Amino acid sequence: MRTIVVGGAQLGPIQKADSRSAVVDRMIALVEEASGRDCDLVVYPELALTTFFPRWYMQDQDEVDQWFETAMPGPDTIPLFDKARDLGIAMSFGYAELTSDGRHYNTSVLADKHGQIVARYRKVHLPGHDEYDPERSHQHLEKRYFLPGDLGFPVTRALGGLFGMCICNDRRWPETYRVMGLQGVEMILLGYNTPSVNSQKPAEGSQDRLFHHRLVLQAGAYQNSTWVVAVAKAGDEDGHPLIGGSMIVNPDGKVVAEAVSEADELVVHACDLDDCTFGKQTIFDFARHRRTEHYGLITGQTGVVEPRD
Repeated sequence: MRTIVVGGAQLGPIQKADSRSAVVDRMIALVEEASGRDCDLVVYPELALTTFFPRWYMQDQDEVDQWFETAMPGPDTIPLFDKARDLGIAMSFGYAELTSDGRHYNTSVLADKHGQIVARYRKVHLPGHDEYDPERSHQHLEKRYFLPGDLGFPVTRALGGLFGMCICNDRRWPETYRVMGLQGVEMILLGYNTPSVNSQKPAEGSQDRLFHHRLVLQAGAYQNSTWVVAVAKAGDEDGHPLIGGSMIVNPDGKVVAEAVSEADELVVHACDLDDCTFGKQTIFDFARHRRTEHYGLITGQTGVVEPRD
């Protein structure tokens, strides 16, 4: 057995006026709770340090850049890294990254139990749009504020297993899981901020959004025989509700732990990485069963091209 006790550290809403230090205090409280529940790893959401700022239309780049971190850890997050290191807990969380050469990414990192960052991921599948859209009930301007990730979907050896990361909208794309699956991934760490209402389809409410959320997590876990730990920032941020639904899914695609609130909440499960082995050696033994000669369209074509009459 290779058992890792994982805590999904869901965060409730973060308002636009909330300071990073106040948010970090909440994150520290969750990692302290995780220590009391014998967690080895704590996973926080996407953009864990701030409100989901892409809902706001901004034209002043200085105003945009205030939401980004130029160093990780930085002045506001060092206390979190110190606390996790002192408790001997690894952690993963998302934030807005501004690189030294001026590039903006939606990023997640994985830090080991010594507080050292051992893996970094930059969100590939950016949803939304890049200009103000008056037809929407709220804006979703990730394409305006972030570049698509440039690191692919790396898988890293850590904590005695093979770990990957993705962020929010990435979870809806089967290629996300399969690229990591082809590297033998045993646990995918996934943070998200998902509005409770689809601004382009008002009839799609929170229950529909939670259904689609569970659907893709369970399918991705099962089809790649991997654990998936998905963690929300949830609740009402300045009048804009986000779904909860933080959960841990096992390699058979079953939900084994799930949040019950839209507030700060720790979802804990003891995950045996050896549970991935059966699926990887049988129905999803890629080396024996995949037929890549028939998959060329996946990487050779981006949009839909319908067959001729």
